[in-house]
Amino acid sequence: MAVAAKKAVKEFNYVWEGMDKKGKRMKGDMRASGEAVVSANLRRQGISVSKVKKQSTLGRGRKITEKDIALFTRQFATMLKSGVPLLQSFDIVAKGHSNPTVSQLLLDVKNDVSSGSSLAQAFSKRPVYFDTLFCNLVNAGEQAGILDGVLDRLADYKEKILAIKAKIKSALFYPAAILVVAFVITAVIMIFVIPVFADLFKSFGADLPAPTLVVMAMSTFFITYWWAIFGILFGGVWFFFYSWKRSKKMQNTIDRLSLKAPVFGELLEKSAIARWSRTLSTMFAAGVPLVEALDSVAGSAGNQVYFHATKRIQGEVSTGTNLTSAMQNTSLFPNMVIQMVQIGEESGQLDSMLSKVADYYDREVDDIVSRMSALLEPIIMVVLGTLIGGLVVAMYLPIFKMGQAI
Repeated sequence: MAVAAKKAVKEFNYVWEGMDKKGKRMKGDMRASGEAVVSANLRRQGISVSKVKKQSTLGRGRKITEKDIALFTRQFATMLKSGVPLLQSFDIVAKGHSNPTVSQLLLDVKNDVSSGSSLAQAFSKRPVYFDTLFCNLVNAGEQAGILDGVLDRLADYKEKILAIKAKIKSALFYPAAILVVAFVITAVIMIFVIPVFADLFKSFGADLPAPTLVVMAMSTFFITYWWAIFGILFGGVWFFFYSWKRSKKMQNTIDRLSLKAPVFGELLEKSAIARWSRTLSTMFAAGVPLVEALDSVAGSAGNQVYFHATKRIQGEVSTGTNLTSAMQNTSLFPNMVIQMVQIGEESGQLDSMLSKVADYYDREVDDIVSRMSALLEPIIMVVLGTLIGGLVVAMYLPIFKMGQAI
C-alpha cells in the first residue's frame, strides 16, 4: 500500500544566544520548526543555549523583483571575492537588505546550503527567482572552483539585461502614457464641456456648422454609451494581456508581428539579439557546454520567434552542425553577427566575440531610443494639438459666425 506523503513542516526564523565549550558568548539565527528544535541542534554543536526567540519580520515585504536578484548577485559576488565565507556572506547580504521578503529568501537558501545542499541545488529549489541560466552558471562555478568569478560575471549580465529592458520600457512607455492622457482629456471634453456648448447653441435658432454638428453627435453618443466604450476598451486590454500570458499561439503571433512593426520592430529585434548574444557569451565563458547553454539562451531573448529559432539551433548543434551554420539557417541573425560568431568559433574566442556583438547592439538600442524620443515628441504634440484643437475650434465656429453677423 502506498504511504501517504508526509506533510511539510512549517519553519520559522529564530535568533539565539549562548556560550560554546570555551565559555565564549555566541549568537546567530536558525531556520527551524520550533524553539525546541533550535535548542537541540545547538546542543549537538556544543553550544549552551541561554536565549531563543522567534524573529519577527520588519513589516510586510515587497514583491521580489529582477532588480533585487541582480543586487543580491552583485553583493554576494563582492563578498566572496573579498574572502568572506559563503554562509557568512548570506547573513551579511540578507540582514542588510531593505526588503524583508528578499532577506527571508536568502536565509532559506543559506539554511539549505548549511544542511548539505550545494548552492546550485538550493537556488534551483526556487525557480521563480533563480532561473535555469542562473542555476547552471552557479553549478559551473562550483564545479570549477571559480564561484566568485562566475557570480561577478552573472552580476554584470543581469545588470546589463536590466539596463536594456529599462531602455525598451522607457521607449514604449512615453507614447502609451500620452495616448492614455489624450483619451482622458477627450473623454472629459466630450462628457462635461461639449454638452454646455450644446445647450448654449439651442437658443441660437440658426443652422450650426457641419464640424460642430459632428462633434455634438459624438458627444451625445459618448454620454449615452460611455459604459460600453469604457467596457470594450478596458475589457479588450485585459483580454489581450490575459490571453497573451496564457496562450503560446497568441505570444508567437504578437512577437512575430511586433518584429515587423515600423520603428518599434527594429528596436525589439536589436534588443533581442543583444540579450541573446549576452546570455550565450556569459554561459560559454563560464564553461557551460554549448548545447546545454543554448537551452538557457532560448528563453533569454524575450521573444518567441528567437525562442523557437534557438531550439532549432540547439537541435542542429547537437547533431554536429557548427553554430555559425545553424544560426545562418534561421535567417534571423544579421550578417555581421554571423561573421563575428564564425570568427569566434575559428579563433576559439566565441565568448569574447559574442560579448562584442552584445555591446554593439546595446549601443544600437541606445541610438534607436534616442532617435525615437526626438521623433515622437513633435509627432505626439501635433496629434494632440490637432485632436484637442479640432474639438475646440468645432465648438467655437458658431460663436465666430454669430460675431460676424453682429
